[in-house]
Amino acid sequence: MIPAPFDYLRADTADEALAALAEHGDEAKLLAGGQSLLPLMKLRLAVPSVIVDVSRAATLGYVRDEGDVVAIGALTRHHDVATDATLRRELPMLAHAAGLVGDPQVRHRGTIGGSVAHADPSADVPTALLALGASYVVAGPSGTRTVDAAAFGTGFLETVLEPDELLVEVRVPKTQGGWGYEKFTRRQIDWATVAVAAVRRGDGTVAVALGNMGPTVLRAAAVEAAVGSGSGAADAAAYADDGTEPAGDVTASAGYRRHLARVLTERALESCLR
Repeated sequence: MIPAPFDYLRADTADEALAALAEHGDEAKLLAGGQSLLPLMKLRLAVPSVIVDVSRAATLGYVRDEGDVVAIGALTRHHDVATDATLRRELPMLAHAAGLVGDPQVRHRGTIGGSVAHADPSADVPTALLALGASYVVAGPSGTRTVDAAAFGTGFLETVLEPDELLVEVRVPKTQGGWGYEKFTRRQIDWATVAVAAVRRGDGTVAVALGNMGPTVLRAAAVEAAVGSGSGAADAAAYADDGTEPAGDVTASAGYRRHLARVLTERALESCLR
């Protein structure tokens, strides 16, 4: 289908984007890589009257080692996240997950900030970032604020971002232990039917995140508690679907998603704990 008519504005800096958002409010949508927004517009599921193109805001694309954390600009492409030497060394699970996003065209156009802000619960990068304990720097008319990844998503494709705010940076603590990332798809380029990210954080605890087991990406709290109490991968994974709300659709029933969550969590934990 063809998108509804819209006005186009190009913002070459974060300040220009914020000014455009302040002027047009919730009638405007930000365009970064377009890999999430454009399909919605073609289906008329999103009908913005103004598109603010931030794809050329070069200062928002970077990877910086800042000691205990790695800072990633919101416009950093998935391909760059997957291949960056710092990320492959300090945050290998994030680099791995970014390399699984879609196909090469999507990875070369899509951005880490766009994936986070779109908040699809089946997306690889937000699932990995939740397990890694990431936080998101959001700019707005009153300055910047930092939001923990666990508090960022509020519902299906919904976040704490206000209409006049812009996600500018992703901050991820460095990991010092093992990790595992597993997902099941019908085809390699599909969204995950279920995804699981498990990582041993710097404080020695194991964090587990689930993709597509509810309206947002979720922490598997019962699994984490079981591991913390000394349970092995198989025993802890039995709790993977506790507290989840998986949907049934054409790709899988809710019951099958619960089964996948347990199977994939065991595999991810085995990699993480070895």
